[in-house]
Amino acid sequence: MIVLGIDPGYAIVGCGVVEYVNNKFRMLEYGAILTDAHTPFNLRLEKIWDEADALMKKYPIDALAIEKLFFNTNQKTAIDVAQARGVLVLAAQKNKIPIFEYTPLQVKQSVVGYGRAEKKQVQEMTRIMLNLEKIPKPDDAADALAMAICHCHSAGSLLGSLKMRG
Repeated sequence: MIVLGIDPGYAIVGCGVVEYVNNKFRMLEYGAILTDAHTPFNLRLEKIWDEADALMKKYPIDALAIEKLFFNTNQKTAIDVAQARGVLVLAAQKNKIPIFEYTPLQVKQSVVGYGRAEKKQVQEMTRIMLNLEKIPKPDDAADALAMAICHCHSAGSLLGSLKMRG
């Protein structure tokens, strides 16, 4: 199974592609889609679409794992992130990639085993699970890889429960 994890944003979109076979993880690619603050917002969304679409076409992706948004105190930022997230979800839909949403609590629970884990703990466990020399940068890319790992664990649990019933 190949999973694209996304940490949505509009200045920085974290991306991570992980392969999960026989309970083993392999990082295929990670990075970020960056947009310049001085670029009109609609052009920023277009860049996010273009780069996400290209990444989705590069690998035979089985699932998109994306952070479920929650509203913070800055409504303007939340609305802009939601628009960028919509572009990302649409790119996955147009590429016929199933979409799965996870909360930060679910990611922490899945990667570290503790829902209240610190960000650094999640990043370090992500590094270890993917057998990387150092924690991926930017942080958004590390978060995206953790999102992909979370889906692999969740999908594995679901497949296991389906096999038991069948």
